[in-house]
Amino acid sequence: MIDPNKNRIPDDVKNVHLIAVCGTAMAALACMLKELGYAVTGSDRNVYPPMSDLLAQNQIPVARGFAAENLDNRPDLVVVGNAVSKDNAEVVRLAEAGLAYCSMPQAIQHFAAKDREVLLVCGTHGKTTASSLLAWMLYSAGLDPSFVIGGVVKDFGGNYRLGKGRHMVIEGDEYDTAFFDKRSKFFHYRPKVAILTGVEFDHADIFADFGAVRKTFDKFIGGLLPESLLLAFDSDPVVRDLVKGRACNVKMYGNRDDSAWRLGRVTLQPPASVVEMICGDAVFGTFETRLIGRYNLLNALAAAAAAHSVGVPAEEIKKALATFSGVRRRQEVRGVVRGVTVMDDFAHHPTAVAATIAGVRPFYPEGRLIAVFEPRTNTSMRNVFQQDYAKAFDLADMVCVSRVPLPEKVPEGMRFSSQQLADDLIKSGKEAYCFDGADAIVDFLKGRAAAGDVVLVMSNGGFDNIHEKLLVGL
Repeated sequence: MIDPNKNRIPDDVKNVHLIAVCGTAMAALACMLKELGYAVTGSDRNVYPPMSDLLAQNQIPVARGFAAENLDNRPDLVVVGNAVSKDNAEVVRLAEAGLAYCSMPQAIQHFAAKDREVLLVCGTHGKTTASSLLAWMLYSAGLDPSFVIGGVVKDFGGNYRLGKGRHMVIEGDEYDTAFFDKRSKFFHYRPKVAILTGVEFDHADIFADFGAVRKTFDKFIGGLLPESLLLAFDSDPVVRDLVKGRACNVKMYGNRDDSAWRLGRVTLQPPASVVEMICGDAVFGTFETRLIGRYNLLNALAAAAAAHSVGVPAEEIKKALATFSGVRRRQEVRGVVRGVTVMDDFAHHPTAVAATIAGVRPFYPEGRLIAVFEPRTNTSMRNVFQQDYAKAFDLADMVCVSRVPLPEKVPEGMRFSSQQLADDLIKSGKEAYCFDGADAIVDFLKGRAAAGDVVLVMSNGGFDNIHEKLLVGL
């Protein structure tokens, strides 16, 4: 049995071991600890790129597989990833040896964030893009920020940074912390500024229903300090309700005329968008960006409001938006062959799927938008959104749906049906197909995709390297 009294970070830490080190945030933490001068080791069941490459570049030894002997050197601290269970061989050994342990967010707070002003981005959608934009705005303005983000920011070539400035941008995840701490990760931080992009049901493996999700965000907002600034999305009725009567300084952003920050005129000039931002009663500025979709312009608005609140002027924000290269796996063009554009996106929730398709569509008016979707997350593999997905592809010209890749993870009666989605789309007049996997989709599309088409691949996983296979096939 793991000792709760050992859930602490000693004062004299020199050696740190991370269990499940190949997770995106865990690998970032390992590299930050190495930069800070600690001796770092790690282990994982699946040692895979790109995080395995990042760890190797930073000369962090990673054991393949979990084993008690990985802790034979008795590290001063063991960081336990949230994918790790209590019966993990290394967890059993750390309990037997009486070693100090903590979670990933505890470690980030202690080693990187405690002496900095935290700018936290949370919400169901848009966290990674808004966090990346905010970090780039601070960096472009010379504020030398630190950050930990759940995606690879192209301008930095990674998902973390340790700067010398006083600000730290953190993507605040509502997923649980660890098997010994079922609170959402964002409870471990005390932000000076927080962005709330919206609240919807997700993570069906840990939240019983939407009421549980709402309760978590309600508690988070209630815990913000009076001096904290909360930038809340104005077009989400749940958010508007949650922020009423709060002690912290609440400012709304989005589309409403009565919001403190809002979008003005938006002009599409492919490959760019030109957007007017309004603060109070005055135009804050007119900005050009290569971001696609109104939802991303709202992410940019939130980031601009947060950056401005810590002293970044409009001119620097304008420069940052014009030069921002984006985030990998967010509307990322993986290649163009025979005039067919293959685009990769992380969208998996029906709201994100619909918003991504709506954003991409105007930038590729000449050909068809072919949506390729893999239901891979713990939520999308369940039938909780079966009907919602049937409406999410309205603006696509063709839809190719892969079957659930790991059906054994969900009981049959709760399982999402890819065939049912394809059938529902066909009934609505949409050209739609269901396939067993990536290879079947590639075989189908390499003879169907034509010059001018964009193939928009949406999955939160590697999808069996479908992007490269499709480019080769074409």
